[in-house]
Order: sequence, then C-alpha cells, then structure tokens
Amino acid sequence: MAQPIALTKKIQRAAEPEECLSGYSTEEILREIISRMGEDPSRQGLLATPGRVEKSMAYLTKGYSENASEILRGALFDEDYDEMVIVKDIEIFSLCEHHMLPFFGKVHVAYVPKGKVIGLSKIPRLVEVFARRLQIQERLTRQIADAIQDAIHPLGVGVVVEARHLCMMMRGIEKQHSSTVTSAMLGCFRQKETRLEFLSLVRQQGAGGQ
Repeated sequence: MAQPIALTKKIQRAAEPEECLSGYSTEEILREIISRMGEDPSRQGLLATPGRVEKSMAYLTKGYSENASEILRGALFDEDYDEMVIVKDIEIFSLCEHHMLPFFGKVHVAYVPKGKVIGLSKIPRLVEVFARRLQIQERLTRQIADAIQDAIHPLGVGVVVEARHLCMMMRGIEKQHSSTVTSAMLGCFRQKETRLEFLSLVRQQGAGGQ
C-alpha cells in the first residue's frame, strides 16, 4: 500500500498551510485523501482516480473562468418588444459549497424587455456560468437575476430555481423526496400580477404534456 505523503506534520511546521500544500500537485493531494479514507491509491482501480477527479472538478467548476457579462454582451439586440420573455426548465447541476456534493434541478428565467432582448441560447449559458461554481442555491438564483438586470436594464426579471440536494438526500437528514425552491423577483416582477403570471406560465405543461 502506498504511503501517505504526511501533509499534516508539514502543515503544522509551515507558517501558512498554503505554503506547504502549494508544493504538491492536485493529484498528489487527492491520492493522500484516498489514503486517509482507508483505501489503497496504488491498487489498479484507483491508480488513475486522482487524475480523473482533478479533470472532473475542473469541469464542474469551470464557471470561475467564464465571464457572465461577456457572454450576454455578445447577444444583445435592440428590439421594440415589451411582453414577458420566459425560458423555463433549464437543467442545472451544481456543487453545494458546504459539502461539495451535487444539487440539481431546473431554472426558470423571465424578463420584461425595455428596448433590448437577449439571444435565447445565452440564458442557459448564463445559468451554466453560475451553476458551475461552488454554490448555494439562494446565491445562484440572485446571481442569474442580477446579471440579466445589469446587462439590459429590463422592466423586471424573475428567476425561480427548483433543486434537490444530495447533501440532504445522501447524508444528514437523508430525506429522499425533499426539494428546495428559491426565487428572485426584480422590478415589475415584485408586482403581484406580473409575478403570478410568471409563476402560472412556469407551471404550465408544454405540448404533449411534457
């Protein structure tokens, strides 16, 4: 069995823990974690696991290297349209920042334009930027709304996120069927009539009962 790299003693001697850890690759640190779980990182099934986990985490947190404003800036169009625009049932997968376990579900986004509209494909892209970071659902919801508000200054923005959290389903209270719903309502969506219209349209099933 491969020997752990004894990070603990070196960290204790270091003035700052980061000074010690910076000398190791991510793969080495992950190999150490596997050892501390009681596994053998040198056995065949785990030999390549640290590298796979490193690549996986880089993909799952790629939102840190992406700029939401730039994504939206490339698809803003002048348009004399002032009715509600909704993109709903956008799938999300994110990582809870407290336990680094996944949460997943759907996002519904709406806005009422004021002279500018956003290319429809950019709204799911925007959601993805914020979802691919260590997150809490409440912050994710507000970040999506604020980004649209800042980009086009519409009459209002509404965002609803419905998600299930593995940190509640796999550990802790282990409730398998619980879900969390969060919302952010800006501008005219704070008005009861507009908010109810948005929520009603989100609940409607698509063609064929989908």
